[in-house]
Amino acid sequence: MNGTFQTILVGIGATAMMDVYTSILNLFGIKTLDYRFVGRWIGHFFNGKFSHDSIVTASPVRLEQVIGWTAHYIIGISFAFLLVFIAGKKWLEQPTILPALIIGLVTIIAPFFIMQPSFGLGIAGANLPSPNTARLMSLITHSVFGFGLYLSENFLFFSLAKYKSNNKRLDRKVPSDRPRSLNSASG
Repeated sequence: MNGTFQTILVGIGATAMMDVYTSILNLFGIKTLDYRFVGRWIGHFFNGKFSHDSIVTASPVRLEQVIGWTAHYIIGISFAFLLVFIAGKKWLEQPTILPALIIGLVTIIAPFFIMQPSFGLGIAGANLPSPNTARLMSLITHSVFGFGLYLSENFLFFSLAKYKSNNKRLDRKVPSDRPRSLNSASG
């Protein structure tokens, strides 16, 4: 499999794993980031507005939900590329958990020092009612993303190995003296 395509799939898988985790939190009434606000934030870039007193009270933008979720997955894919860039392409063949978890934890820099201050929440959510709880939740969520990088690559690696193994078995079942084409007149 092409390394670029594989990395994209790893980023999608890790981001989806993070989304499953946050969906479970939401089921228990634990609030997580609403990606509509990411879309709102990005949507205001086109008006030259990069930070807000409160992203919640900022005027909504058209398609903010779509923009937010799309950005969320593009960012997840970008962090997967960062992992492969730092750990090397060899990581795609022999994934290990430590580089993936480190990248997951490093990704916390973006929300703590870019998004949250731009949303009016302060550095690392300092303006939130319970900033330490929010920080802990962010760290756990980004650790889940890092673990998702590792699990996604392992899933791809073993799925690819299984696929290749199945194709080799199918190739062996066709006698070499018979044509492989189903359209063959003698077959």
